[in-house]
Amino acid sequence: MPRRTPRNLLDRLRTPGRFPGFLKAASVCALIAALLSPLAQGTATAATASNDYCGGQCSDILPAGENGNATLAQILLNQAFGVEPAHAEDQLGPYANLATGASTLTDAKINTFFNDASFGVASDQVASTESPSGRTDVTIVRDKATGVPHITGTTRYGTEYGAGYAAAEDRLWLMDVFRHVGRGQLTTFAGGVAANQGLEQEFYRNAPYSEAELQSQIDNAVANNGARGQQALADANAYLAGINAYIDASDSGRYFPGEYVLTGHKDSITNAGTIDHFKITDLVALASVIGTLFGSGGGGEVNNAVSLLAAQEKYGVTEGTKVWESFRERNDAEAVLTVHNGESFPYGTKPTTAQGEALPDAGSVTTEPLVYDATGTGADQSADAASAAATATALSSAKRGMSNALVVSGKYTASGHPIAVFGPQTGYFAPQLLMLQEIQGPGISARGASFAGLSMYVELGRGQDYSWSATTSGQDIIDSYAVELCTDDYHYLFHGTCTAMDEIEQKNSWKPTTADGTAAGSYTMRVWKTKYGPVEYRATVGGKKVAYTTLRSSYMHEADSIIGFQMLNDPDYVKSPGTFQTAAQHINFTFNWFYADSQHTAYYNSGNNPVRASGVDPEFPVWGQAAYEWQNWDPTTNTSDYTPASAHPNSIDQDYYISWNNKQALNYTTASWGDGSVHRGNLLDDRVKKLVAAGGVTRSALVKAMSDASLTDLRAEDVLPDLLKVVNSSTVTDTTAAAAVTKLQTWLTAGGKRTETSAGSKTYANADAIRILDAWWPLLVKAEFQPGLGDSLYTAFTNNLYIDETPSAAHGPTGSHAGSSFQYGWWSYVDKDIRSVLGQTVSGPLAEQYCGGGSLSACRDILISTLKTAAGTTAATVYPGDSLCSAGDQWCADSIVQRTLGGIKHYNISWQNRPTFQQVVEYTSHR
Repeated sequence: MPRRTPRNLLDRLRTPGRFPGFLKAASVCALIAALLSPLAQGTATAATASNDYCGGQCSDILPAGENGNATLAQILLNQAFGVEPAHAEDQLGPYANLATGASTLTDAKINTFFNDASFGVASDQVASTESPSGRTDVTIVRDKATGVPHITGTTRYGTEYGAGYAAAEDRLWLMDVFRHVGRGQLTTFAGGVAANQGLEQEFYRNAPYSEAELQSQIDNAVANNGARGQQALADANAYLAGINAYIDASDSGRYFPGEYVLTGHKDSITNAGTIDHFKITDLVALASVIGTLFGSGGGGEVNNAVSLLAAQEKYGVTEGTKVWESFRERNDAEAVLTVHNGESFPYGTKPTTAQGEALPDAGSVTTEPLVYDATGTGADQSADAASAAATATALSSAKRGMSNALVVSGKYTASGHPIAVFGPQTGYFAPQLLMLQEIQGPGISARGASFAGLSMYVELGRGQDYSWSATTSGQDIIDSYAVELCTDDYHYLFHGTCTAMDEIEQKNSWKPTTADGTAAGSYTMRVWKTKYGPVEYRATVGGKKVAYTTLRSSYMHEADSIIGFQMLNDPDYVKSPGTFQTAAQHINFTFNWFYADSQHTAYYNSGNNPVRASGVDPEFPVWGQAAYEWQNWDPTTNTSDYTPASAHPNSIDQDYYISWNNKQALNYTTASWGDGSVHRGNLLDDRVKKLVAAGGVTRSALVKAMSDASLTDLRAEDVLPDLLKVVNSSTVTDTTAAAAVTKLQTWLTAGGKRTETSAGSKTYANADAIRILDAWWPLLVKAEFQPGLGDSLYTAFTNNLYIDETPSAAHGPTGSHAGSSFQYGWWSYVDKDIRSVLGQTVSGPLAEQYCGGGSLSACRDILISTLKTAAGTTAATVYPGDSLCSAGDQWCADSIVQRTLGGIKHYNISWQNRPTFQQVVEYTSHR
């Protein structure tokens, strides 16, 4: 039977949204009792496995679960009693249990914590079989273990139709939410709560597309890619037909997601109202959200200029520039590298003599407003705070760069076959942004994860005899231009002609619903666009009024990457490391791509890296003039010359690869700050390097290395030892400080990990030491650097790079309960400065010594003073509590929450710093 045909009326209102407790338990029970009405069950049939060369050694995991839909009654049961729909969170427990189970892991136990990712479904493991819309050219089989859809088609159209149908079965509401996010229409669709306001503002500022612009991106992608472009269009249309068929079936059968009722789009009694069909431009809107989140490195040039000017004001132009460059760490000699064989890939390097720089006059920079004419809850304090946070995130160079990879060549494994443990770190949501699937059809053979609404192809996963994955790379494909204004604030000089800016508006309004009780409100988002991109700031340069714009190479090209994903799914195309790299070259977003088969490993860094004009420094804004534009830039299509594939970091069969959003290779500059001597990539590199040196690496050994790194406090492992050397450079006589030192040293000896005393204890081992370091770090950073840098420069540098990103930190780009930690912080600065004060050799030191002005005794006094303060700071102050956790609950403050995007909520799990979707693979043979 079709999986989404309701078994009873209880199943007719499916939804994934979190809503307030608006019904009491008694009414829940009454409603459930009234809805019970059983229907006939379907018969399960077997699916046939396709060509699979992994030998049962491919595994994957994606919490919380595959089922992202739920009936209204199931939502009420979940909210009142915590009851979960089938397959809504059955992958959460195994995922969470690895934190305490990794220490005894063997290859035989891997699928205790992961799913079997073999192709097909054994006959005794088939839960359901359906032919969507009665089609004879496609079948969707769901397995008993996880409910993952295994889509098998005899025609290409039927295969993609099935993929669309299955996507809507599992993620319809989520897909609808994110197509509205991509269009800047979330509040009108889902309610005006402050978080919704912030989300739509963040993305609209970066991608304010009109409907015509969305369509033109599809037209151009198809026209520029020959037969593959035509196939991609046909696949997308079949995929959309499947989505819309499910919408129609669920609407007429009244088992559509219940959010449509709870947000006022449908009437639960009369069934009045509509669920809009998806159209092809929705896919571009969805792609723009994902690309902005994870694949658009760059930006931050204006903030860089502000901090450079502050440094020059403090130290003078020459010394100030040296200080700024030392903190920027463009090409730090001590940075961990993915391509570590010494090969150089120069990109984004500092020019000998910068040309065309347009640095703002001091104090003249203002952020371009986005929100106008706000009324009601669009203009209250929470709305202002959400808007400010969205603006800061949208304009920062610190994108949500997450995900990790560990790949070892077969030369160093026990079997002689390569091993990979890798996956994207995409956050934790209910339902998850990604969904699992297997697709088998003409020209397609793959299993893995795809973003909901873009799952016509597997985006991260495995083929018949190879697997691939990605991490965010973050190289700079975004530049800021200063356009000189003329006539008024909305005209600018373009190639000598006074040209009007284009005004783009999105008017949104909302009213209270059952799902979101936020009072009525409205606002208009207004973006002014130039040929150099949207306006982000206003300022003066040498007294002239300018607007600073932001131009990224993927702007107006959100759909282009579909060709690369199509290739990765094609078993007749990807047959080797070289063909894998060629496929990845067709992805214009900024990612690091990794590959493993039974014989080879490979790596490629993707993205359309623009060729800049000679002398342009990508760190700073330049004048919007022809001399400083990207080479052969066409403003109509936003195309230019791009660096060739050979200039991108790439490699085949290196001894091992690691990536945790660290620096890719020598001389290859990433846009975000913090690629220095201490980076979370070190946690992987140190462990994998040891495994490779010993040889005989197994899948379980590589999983253990990943898991061990995922539980380790980066500051403890790589910075704390030298901090304690300074503190212990003479006897610590203060009893408070001495006790704190003992606790920290004990924790360090135990491995510096944030782990429970035992599985499920919800209490950390060495809890007091962890509290002390969490309290100490911000104190010591400020005391170490602020006196030397001065207030203005210290503040400017903290705007370039957050000082800390602990698991419990509500500040920083990821926020609290997000899992991902220790990517952005001042650990490299502290490490280099402290080692310098200790007299150790530092490659690429900071331009000045800061701790105690370079005096060991004065530095020691600073550290002891701040350590005493930290030791006396209560847990309730360090972990102040939130809607989930009481003040002082350390474990809860760190814990990971599946952030609700619908009605089903899940339990929080112990902290791990690891990919959300993760594969463990070791192929035994090759075609």
